[in-house]
Amino acid sequence: MPQPDHVMAFDVPDPSTLDEDMRAYFDKCTEKLGFVPNVLQAYSFRQKKLRTFAQFYNELMLGESKLSKLEREMIAVVVSSANHCYYCLVAHGQAVRKLSGDPELGEMLAMNYRVAPLEPRQRAMLDFAWKLTKEPYTVGEEDRAALREAGFTPEEIFDIADVTGFYNMSNRVATAVDMLPNHEYHKLDR
Repeated sequence: MPQPDHVMAFDVPDPSTLDEDMRAYFDKCTEKLGFVPNVLQAYSFRQKKLRTFAQFYNELMLGESKLSKLEREMIAVVVSSANHCYYCLVAHGQAVRKLSGDPELGEMLAMNYRVAPLEPRQRAMLDFAWKLTKEPYTVGEEDRAALREAGFTPEEIFDIADVTGFYNMSNRVATAVDMLPNHEYHKLDR
């Protein structure tokens, strides 16, 4: 049984009504992915927020960081698992499959990251992201020390926190507006 066939609970604008730079961004997505991710279509509901979201996402997930793209996507999946965010579990689970070349890793991270055979560095990173998501009020110096012991620099710890915070925010928006992942994500990189 397929998922419902909507982008989100509210009607999204026709892409032709977007500003030229955002239409070009959608065209680039279509060229690279074959589709425009529903999160972008949903954010087009508020075009200024779409522009801000796209800039922040691109800096956070594709910009300079000593965290690999795979590590950032792994954080996205684990945070989304903690929050039960269907959109992000499907979309970022696919990214983990693609970047890792492992069709099972994304699902292990989505269901219970603790069963995944991870390096100690990745385990420490995901333990921190999980705790920051589930019990942010308990995070303290001992948690940052554990990341340093796993080999993370202060800049990398900041990036882990930044990615974790972003996905907590985006999970809540996606859930609140009933955002659904593109059907294409389900079939990719299996």
